[in-house]
Amino acid sequence: MLTTPPLSLYVHFPWCVRKCPYCDFNSHATSGAVPEQRYIDILLRDLEQAAPRLAARELQSVFLGGGTPSLFSPQSMQTLLEGIRRSMHLAADAEVTMEANPGTIERGRFADYRSAGITRVSLGAQSFEARHLVALGRIHSVAETYRAVDELAVAGIANFNLDLMYGLPGQSLAEARADLEAAIALEPAHLSHYQLTLEPGTAFFHAPPPLPADDETWEMQVECQALLAAHGFTQYEVSAYAKPDMQSRHNLNYWEFGDYVGIGAGAHGKITLAPTATILRTVRARSPKEYIATVERGEPATESAVPGDQLPFEFMLNALRLREGFASATFEARTGLSASIIDAPLRRARDRALVGEIDGQRWRCTDLGYRFLNNLLEYFLPESPVGPQDSYSQAPTMESATKRCD
Repeated sequence: MLTTPPLSLYVHFPWCVRKCPYCDFNSHATSGAVPEQRYIDILLRDLEQAAPRLAARELQSVFLGGGTPSLFSPQSMQTLLEGIRRSMHLAADAEVTMEANPGTIERGRFADYRSAGITRVSLGAQSFEARHLVALGRIHSVAETYRAVDELAVAGIANFNLDLMYGLPGQSLAEARADLEAAIALEPAHLSHYQLTLEPGTAFFHAPPPLPADDETWEMQVECQALLAAHGFTQYEVSAYAKPDMQSRHNLNYWEFGDYVGIGAGAHGKITLAPTATILRTVRARSPKEYIATVERGEPATESAVPGDQLPFEFMLNALRLREGFASATFEARTGLSASIIDAPLRRARDRALVGEIDGQRWRCTDLGYRFLNNLLEYFLPESPVGPQDSYSQAPTMESATKRCD
């Protein structure tokens, strides 16, 4: 039986100082000041339009993503969070995360963000080697990352994440390890460590830089995972590592197939309507100008119901990323489908050592399944009744679905 899952809020800020050549997110380089007040007003109007059918539900987390949210002032963030509390019931212990670019943080600003209601920061370090930052088109320097972390400490924000990439143009194994050692030395509560991939529509995709070979990036991944484990970071998702009890609550809700409202230009959402046994996908207009115009006209987000035969794949696309896997009961509660539907593909995957069964109640990826996750997911596609063949692609598929631009 379909039940109502936890609810989160994602707020998208589409502007950045400069578009990074690897970035395929909905971000737009700004040639001047961003329209702060107008955009905050539009976001709150958007939420007001979406809130009536969600008014009885509690928000467990808020994620301010982009683009570069830290281009907006602490005062704007305070106005936004106050408006969110007026429209929705925000839990007293809600996790409120803001992405930040080290190159946009002025002295004392994190303290003001904390006063505004930010409880967690995700800082886009990406590398601690100057030439790699240049190759990635980053606007910040290594020194600015260190200063930003110092500012977090002064502000009393101990719950922060560092985004770090590996497999960079011309990067060696020693350099990848040195990057991670530098990040660990800053004592973040959480690390997002993901491989650079060439995404369609990006500058890197159209003019690929010279990247390390697949076996070299695999060696980087394995050695860096061991280093993280040695320093007390537990891998709980494909590219997410955390100190004890410091996992991202917001991202966990995604991976556990929870619900989320998405507001802002190009924002996506997922809403469960349990009384009608419907799961909706929502999407806002991608262009900032068009998004603002549609909200001003009172036009709702585009909505579409997820077909029942696609729900197993959508659930697995998220749940199998988690190291602890999922319970059969959770699959039934979050999809409204009987777990018997996924019994055959799970057992075929188990026979090929891609998943393991725990006490007959839980399933999770083996190390082999985690390495070849894309191949494993093919078992749950509606058009794939017999599952993929035994021959797997040689390239590991460990890239993150949540890599950030900041």
